[in-house]
Amino acid sequence: MSFLADFRTGARDTAPVVLGIIPFGLVAGAAAVEAGLTGGQALGLSVIVFAGASQLAAIGLLGDGAPLAVVVGTVLVINLRMVMYSASIAPHIARARRRWKALGAYLLTDQAYALSLAKFRNSETAGIGYYLGTAAPLWVCWQLCTVLGVVVGARVPPWLPLDFALPLVFLALLVPAVEDGATGMAALVGGTLTTVAVGLPYELALPVGAVAGVVAGVATDAVLGGEPP
Repeated sequence: MSFLADFRTGARDTAPVVLGIIPFGLVAGAAAVEAGLTGGQALGLSVIVFAGASQLAAIGLLGDGAPLAVVVGTVLVINLRMVMYSASIAPHIARARRRWKALGAYLLTDQAYALSLAKFRNSETAGIGYYLGTAAPLWVCWQLCTVLGVVVGARVPPWLPLDFALPLVFLALLVPAVEDGATGMAALVGGTLTTVAVGLPYELALPVGAVAGVVAGVATDAVLGGEPP
């Protein structure tokens, strides 16, 4: 399959997910303005960081007057999971040119990773084109929604729970990915530990839960496969 055909397939597959992140983007834009950022600063943060959870954490810290080092450190900790994502999909895009890999690294998100990994597991021909097809529409939608959130998001009634849309998106991505005992255990341990560790400083709950989930999944797979973990 050609690059463009792969790209179009990825874009088509990601369409339902794009709809799901619209409320989250609105919340990010509105929160930036409420924290005292200008419209340009909010958009700059969105373009440079391009990561919903860490953006909201950074916005909250900036609004509280936290030192820049704390803001940057928190963003890096939250995004540590991207290292695991990159290592996971790297073999599937190994033949891609370096410039496409660099663009893919910038566009990497939870949603693009989940969709692409599911495709790579079931297709021997899908590659960087499919991945970019899933990632690029998410980037465009996120930037547009950030701008819209800056302009009108603050006027959204407080009783309308826009931020509730994000967990629904992740659940929609998670359920199809649970295919066996190992992935089920990874989801159970990672989700449970992240929830329990929500009170940890510097938003450490997410990376702690992610690492624990990976370890639990690998150990379960080894046990079920009859090999020592």
